[in-house]
Amino acid sequence: MDDEQTSRLFELADLILAVGRQIHASKEFANREFASDSWTPLESAVMRFIDRNPGTSARAAAEATQLISSNFSRAVRGLEKKGLVHRETDQDDARRIRLYPTARAHENLRQLREIWSGLLDGIVSDPDEIETVTSILRRIETQLTAKSLAASDTTGKSG
Repeated sequence: MDDEQTSRLFELADLILAVGRQIHASKEFANREFASDSWTPLESAVMRFIDRNPGTSARAAAEATQLISSNFSRAVRGLEKKGLVHRETDQDDARRIRLYPTARAHENLRQLREIWSGLLDGIVSDPDEIETVTSILRRIETQLTAKSLAASDTTGKSG
C-alpha cells in the first residue's frame, strides 16, 4: 500500500470514529430520562447483537462481539441491571443460557431510531446516497469482523 492510500484509509477510519462519537453523544440531547441511561461501548456492542439476534446463546454473542468472557459477562450483568436484557435457560440444554432484549430495550431502540434519524435528516437525505453509504459501511464492518476472527483463530486468542 502506498503512502497516499495509507493517508486516505487513515482519514476514513478517523472520520468513522468522529461521526460515531457524535452520533453516540446525540442521545444526551434527548429527553432527560433517556439521556440519564448510560451504557459503555462494550454494553452497546453486546446489546446491538442481542437486539439483532434475540434468543442467542451467551457463547455465540460473546464470540460475535469478540469479547473475552469476563468482559462479556460484565457487559451482560450491566445490561441486566439496567433492565435491557434478560436471561432464560435453554429448553433443550439447561446448561445453556439464552439472552433476550426486554421491552425497555425495545423502547430504547425506538428512541435511538428517532434521535439518530433526526440527527442525520437533512445531512444525508437522498435514498440512493443513504443506501450506498450504508452498504459500504456494512461491508467494512463485515470484513473487519472476519479479519479479526481470522487473526484470533491464528493466535488462539479472542477479544
